[in-house]
Amino acid sequence: MAVTPAVFVVLWSSAFIAGIPGVAAAPPLLLMFARFALAGVLLAGYALITRAPWPRGRAAAHIAVAGLLMQAVQFGSFYTALGMGFPAAVVSLVQGLSPVVIVLAMRLLGETVTRRQALGFALGAAGVVLAVADRVSLSIWGVVLCLAGLLGLSAGTLYQKRFVPYMDVRTGTAVQLLVSAPAVGLVCVAIETPRVSDWAAFGASVAWMVLVNSIAAFILLNRMLLRFSASRVSTVFFLTPSVTAVLAWLLVGQSLHPLAITGLVLGGAGVLLANHRAATA
Repeated sequence: MAVTPAVFVVLWSSAFIAGIPGVAAAPPLLLMFARFALAGVLLAGYALITRAPWPRGRAAAHIAVAGLLMQAVQFGSFYTALGMGFPAAVVSLVQGLSPVVIVLAMRLLGETVTRRQALGFALGAAGVVLAVADRVSLSIWGVVLCLAGLLGLSAGTLYQKRFVPYMDVRTGTAVQLLVSAPAVGLVCVAIETPRVSDWAAFGASVAWMVLVNSIAAFILLNRMLLRFSASRVSTVFFLTPSVTAVLAWLLVGQSLHPLAITGLVLGGAGVLLANHRAATA
């Protein structure tokens, strides 16, 4: 189990890199629909073969809600921003602030916030502003979408830990994917033109995100949520911006503007400060 967070960070960070050719070949929500539908069917088939127990009643409903937040809202928002031209590392930075949001939410529910954590929140917020400052002129909606994705991940993590702390990771993840596919598909039909311009790039992008990101990474995430607190699990996300930036630089030659680099560094420092106690607990 000790190696799980490290493996998870690398697998999770690779999603935005795989998405770059995908959003260039097809609309973002069409890409997400294909990802969720194929991954859901594959995982459901595996669950049936292994005779995994399926959730029922209220538990199934809670798993579905958590899935809509963590899958449809999070990735639908983030990949739409990616399709608007936001660098993968910048999108990942916003996603990496999830620990700050989660810890802050838990503090608002009764726990105190230390000065170190308050400074971390401020630095994290400043990092996000700097990281996207040079992109705001292109589309304010891209910034809004990144924040919506952040809230989807944070709210979904807290919701799942609160209402379904124990679930079979095979069937639970399958349910989350299968309820998210039609939700994203409906929005895709409503606001996008579902058309693929490059089937090779689209297929490769979907294949990677289905097998590596939607199945392997989310099984690891759900396993961690079963064993650890939501705040502790969320701290692994502070590593994803740096890993994503390195992968984007190595694999697709995606550079960052000075403000974005400063934002990445500042945001990472802020998340570390804000989660100091949670990470060491």
